[in-house]
Amino acid sequence: MNGEILIALCDLQDPGNLGTILRTADSANIKNVLVSKGTVDCYSSKVVRSTMGAIFRSNVVECKNLKKSLEILKDKGYNIIVTSLDANKTIYDVNYSKSVIVIGNEANGVSEEIQNLATNKVIIPMLGKTESLNASVAAGIIIYEYVRQKIK
Repeated sequence: MNGEILIALCDLQDPGNLGTILRTADSANIKNVLVSKGTVDCYSSKVVRSTMGAIFRSNVVECKNLKKSLEILKDKGYNIIVTSLDANKTIYDVNYSKSVIVIGNEANGVSEEIQNLATNKVIIPMLGKTESLNASVAAGIIIYEYVRQKIK
């Protein structure tokens, strides 16, 4: 995998979320997206429709073992950044250069075994009472923090 930043999706179930994340990643010129074996089919009609063609500009790799794939990337010097309610940093406190951003399942978040690999656990600060965001919204916010850092 060549690239400064990758997105990894851990067991996403909603085709609309997957499609929206692929479209958002494409808008930030992020080409490589890893998906766990338990993630919804990347080529289902709903996913393809919601990407608005971005899927054809993306390198989507289904990982039989996402944890193992992330371990290999970590050994190659990539930072593993996971979203977590137990984070000690916000999305604004980390540098996204040479990183993998891991977005978790809509109901359960990022699995514990993958959280244990994390270089950084991050949270999106929220002023209201909501505890978590939709997976595609969270991914979009984090992707655009990467963009902000890149163009700064």
